Amino acid sequence: MSKHTILIKWLRINTKNKITKQTSFVHEWIFDGGIKVDASPSPFVMPELAKEDAIDPEEAFIAAISSCHMMTFLSVAEKQRFTVDSYTDEAIGTLGELENGRTAVTDVVLKPKIVFSGNNQPTSELLSKMHKLAHKHCFIANSVITKITVESD
Repeated sequence: MSKHTILIKWLRINTKNKITKQTSFVHEWIFDGGIKVDASPSPFVMPELAKEDAIDPEEAFIAAISSCHMMTFLSVAEKQRFTVDSYTDEAIGTLGELENGRTAVTDVVLKPKIVFSGNNQPTSELLSKMHKLAHKHCFIANSVITKITVESD
């Protein structure tokens, strides 16, 4: 299989929030391709420590689920000889409590809007089957306990 490396960097320098005097958790994600992204706590979880223009782990998690589903779906569509012109998804994740009392992203709802072109258009039944197949083969979905639902047109 494959290994994936992410470098996470945080420095104590300038880490105190001037108002709350709390340690800042703003840090940097450096991906194996060299892309650097600022990350911070979610404004919904720690509003006083969140950085407005940074990605939080919850957003990244939901994006990973949505992105994996999309790429797997596009592969399924291509194998079935459908031409996809566009795919957009406004995924929504819910932070909630598990049965054991721990907090987790308990649910993610994917809401893909897909535009096909050409004469070969899937029926709504086939579209549903394609999403189920994409979900079954999505690496990220197979890696998490989060309930993932697809609401498709």
